[in-house]
Amino acid sequence: MSAMLETPELPAVFDGVKLAAVAAVLYVIVRCLNLKSPTAPPELIYQDSALARFLLKSCPLLTKEYIPPLIWGKSGHIQTALYGKMGRVRSPHPYGLRKYLTMPDGATATFDLFEPRSEHCIGEDVTMVICPGIANHSEKQYIRTFVDYAQKNGYRCAVLNHLGALPNIELTSPRMFTYGCTWEFGAMVNYIKKTYPQTQLVVVGFSLGGNIVCKYLGENQANQERVLCCVSVCQGYSALRAQETFMQWDQCRRFYNFLMADNMKKIILSHRQVLFGDNMKKPQNLSDTDLSKLYTATSLMQIDDNVMRKFHGYNSLKEYYEEESCLHYLHRIYVPLLLVNAADDPLVHESLLSIPRALSEKRENVMHVLPLHGGHLGFFEGSVLFPEPLTWMDKLVVQYANAICQWEKTKSQCSDTEQAVSGQE
Repeated sequence: MSAMLETPELPAVFDGVKLAAVAAVLYVIVRCLNLKSPTAPPELIYQDSALARFLLKSCPLLTKEYIPPLIWGKSGHIQTALYGKMGRVRSPHPYGLRKYLTMPDGATATFDLFEPRSEHCIGEDVTMVICPGIANHSEKQYIRTFVDYAQKNGYRCAVLNHLGALPNIELTSPRMFTYGCTWEFGAMVNYIKKTYPQTQLVVVGFSLGGNIVCKYLGENQANQERVLCCVSVCQGYSALRAQETFMQWDQCRRFYNFLMADNMKKIILSHRQVLFGDNMKKPQNLSDTDLSKLYTATSLMQIDDNVMRKFHGYNSLKEYYEEESCLHYLHRIYVPLLLVNAADDPLVHESLLSIPRALSEKRENVMHVLPLHGGHLGFFEGSVLFPEPLTWMDKLVVQYANAICQWEKTKSQCSDTEQAVSGQE
C-alpha cells in the first residue's frame, strides 16, 4: 500500500531533474555568451588638451555606446571566431593594382594600391598606408571591407602584403615577415611618398600590423614626415610580456596559440624549398634540425625560437621579442596616435593594456580606446543575430582620420591668418 502511494511522485521528480537541467543549460549559455554584460561607450584614456576636446566633439563613436549583436556579440570568443573564420559579412571586392618592390636582400615586397572613389572631406590628397594582422594580406575580407569604406570616404589606400603570406607569390629571398620587421612597410611608405609628393599619410595597423606601424614611426623621426596620424587596433604592445600569457589556458589563449602556430607552420612549409633548401643566402644558423622542430611545434613561441628569429640573426627568443616589439618606440611617436583594444579580446591579456593606458596618461597626442566588447578584430554591429557588413572598428578608424584631417586643416588656416595679419602690421 505504501509503495502504491509513492509511485505518482516519480514523474514530479523527473520533471524537477529536467527543470534543473534546463536551468543549468540556460546558465551556461548566459555565462558563455556574456549576456548579462552591459553595453556602454568605450572607456577613454587621454590627457585633457585642445586636440582631445576636438576629437571628442568630432568623433561621435568615441562617446557613443558600442552595441554588438544581441545574442552573441558580447562574447569575445565568438567575435574573434567570426573574424577568423568569416572575416566580414558580404565583403566587397575593391579593385586595386599590385605593386612589386625589390628589397636590398633580394626579397620581393608586394602591396596593393586602391585609388579613392570620392573626394575627401577636406578636399586634399590623403593616403592610408595599412599593415594587416599576422600572415594577412590585401585579399582578406576584413581588409577588403575596410579599404572599400575608406575609398568611399576619399582615401587612397596602400595595403602591405606580408612577405610570404600571399599563396600565389613565391619568396625570392630566404626570409619571411616577422613580428616587428618594418622593412617592407617602410619601402611601401617611401614609394607612396615619392609617387604622390602632395599626399599626406594616415598610418593604420591591425593586430601584428599595429606593432609594425608603431615601431616604424618610432624608429626614425623622419618616418613621421607627412604623417597626419596613426591608428593601431588590437595589438599587444610587447611580445616578451605576451609570451607567458599565450601559454595559459585562461580565455583559451593556449588554444588560440595552437591554431595560429598551425597556420604559420603551413605558410612556412609552403616556402620550404626557399627557406631551408641549398641556398647560399639563407641564414647560417637555420638548419634541417630547425625544420624538424617546426613540424612538431605547437606554439608561436616555438616557431619564433626555431625559425623566425634566425631570419634577422637574433641570438635568443628574448632578444628577438625585445627588439621587435614597439614598446620601446611608442614614446618617440609625436603625431596623433589612437590605440584601440577590446576589453574582452581573448588574445590580448588585460595586463598588456597597462602599456597604452600609461602612455595615454602621459602624452597629449595619444588616446586609448577600450570598448567592453569586440573580441580580436571583431567589433561587429547588428540588432539581434545577423551582423552588419561594416563594423564599429571600420567606422571609428575613418571617423578618427577625418577628424584629424579637419584638425590639421583648421590649424593650417589659423596659421595662414596669423601670418596675413602679421604681414599687414
